[in-house]
Amino acid sequence: MIGIRFTDYIPSEDDKNIFKNLLNMFLQILIFTSGDISEALSWLTQLDQRYGLTDDGYGMGDFIQELKDKGYIEESNENGMLFRPTAKTERTIRRRSLEEIFGKLKKSRRGNHRTHHTGFGDEPTTDLRQFQFGDTFDQIAVTESLKNAQVQHGISDFLLTEDDLEIINNEYKTQTSTVLMIDISHSMILYGEDRITPAKKVAMALAELIKTRYPKDTLDIIVFGNDSWQVELRDIPYLQVGPFHTNTVAGLELAADILRRRKTSNKQIFMITDGKPTCLKEGIGYYKNSFGLDRKIVNKTLNQAARLRRAGIPVTTFMVARDPYLQRFVREFTKTNNGRAFYSSLKGLGEYVFEDYIRNRRKRVT
Repeated sequence: MIGIRFTDYIPSEDDKNIFKNLLNMFLQILIFTSGDISEALSWLTQLDQRYGLTDDGYGMGDFIQELKDKGYIEESNENGMLFRPTAKTERTIRRRSLEEIFGKLKKSRRGNHRTHHTGFGDEPTTDLRQFQFGDTFDQIAVTESLKNAQVQHGISDFLLTEDDLEIINNEYKTQTSTVLMIDISHSMILYGEDRITPAKKVAMALAELIKTRYPKDTLDIIVFGNDSWQVELRDIPYLQVGPFHTNTVAGLELAADILRRRKTSNKQIFMITDGKPTCLKEGIGYYKNSFGLDRKIVNKTLNQAARLRRAGIPVTTFMVARDPYLQRFVREFTKTNNGRAFYSSLKGLGEYVFEDYIRNRRKRVT
């Protein structure tokens, strides 16, 4: 008789490793607390009290000591903080974000964005073609070329001509420069929805993806609120939403300036936002309007989208809000830029970013 058999649960070695389980939770909480270790440990202690994460032989004090011994945290007296995260913690968070969102990825050769073009590329294909002026000797398919010579001219008096030569096609693997824009305006935590934490995870995962799989590519990360500024990779886990409006124009201008200095042919902007620009810089002050879509702000934003289109820089917008009037604005912005837009849930945001990044297979030959 086929049925369900119940047996005693025997925990695996991983389940028995209290430190490992606590570390997983600690690193997740640390993203929510923007790197505040004291707050993260306080949250973890409350979870321990409620769900019994530790036992009589291993308590929270032991866990904190092991974090220090293994180099995840170090003591600090800055700004009243008892501990601060180390570079090891930051690397671990990025790697785990990558595994969580994109799955485990192996290293590959540098410059790994495949295109539909063939020529002087990086990776040989199985396709052959006739020799053309400009082909190099290392592209010649020797066996096939010798075979052609024997068929065409016989084997008694060997002769190899240009018409006998066959060339192995290579695939281009392009180099791409990307700027990732993250909205840190107040609306990213309004309405009971935390949008900034998934955005930070995506940024860390994308950075780790590029460092491990596409090391020839470049990734710059900027944040935008009332103003826009560039942040370092190590700063991403600690980003916080401020009491800011959304100056999308400032973010796009900074992104364009960064990409202008890059020497790569392929340039693109990824923008994670709730979609509503509400602020402009005017002189030393700001023009702000949080109600609806202010036409003055919208027109400036669309003008910037058009400038980027003329510069050949597409903007891919990852929209994390579902308001119909905001989606209409994003469609207008996308049409003006000739870019793309994804109306993503927070849960699927990472997958959308990953798929679009990998799908970029364009190569402009100059």
